[in-house]
Amino acid sequence: MIGAVIRFIVSAIVLMVVGFIVPGFSVSGFWGALIAALVIAGLGYVAELLLGKRISPHGRGIVGFVVSAVVIYIAQFIVPTIHTNILGALIAAFVIGIIDAFVPTELR
Repeated sequence: MIGAVIRFIVSAIVLMVVGFIVPGFSVSGFWGALIAALVIAGLGYVAELLLGKRISPHGRGIVGFVVSAVVIYIAQFIVPTIHTNILGALIAAFVIGIIDAFVPTELR
């Protein structure tokens, strides 16, 4: 349980960093980022259930990358503290993937 809480806190911090460095993507405040991390994780889980494990961003394929960008883009309609456009979501998914390679946000 504590591992999941830490994972979402790290994910929120990553979203805030990405919002700071990626043009076209922003997250307002830590609590907004934490809610966004929860929503993005939930949407990713639903996408994985519907489309199968092969679309997982952890597969590091192009399909997983595109699905991650779509999940980030859709999250802005659920969480009012996220603002992005298509290009911003694509760049954010790319940067999050790079950050995740060095600072894993999923318990392994």
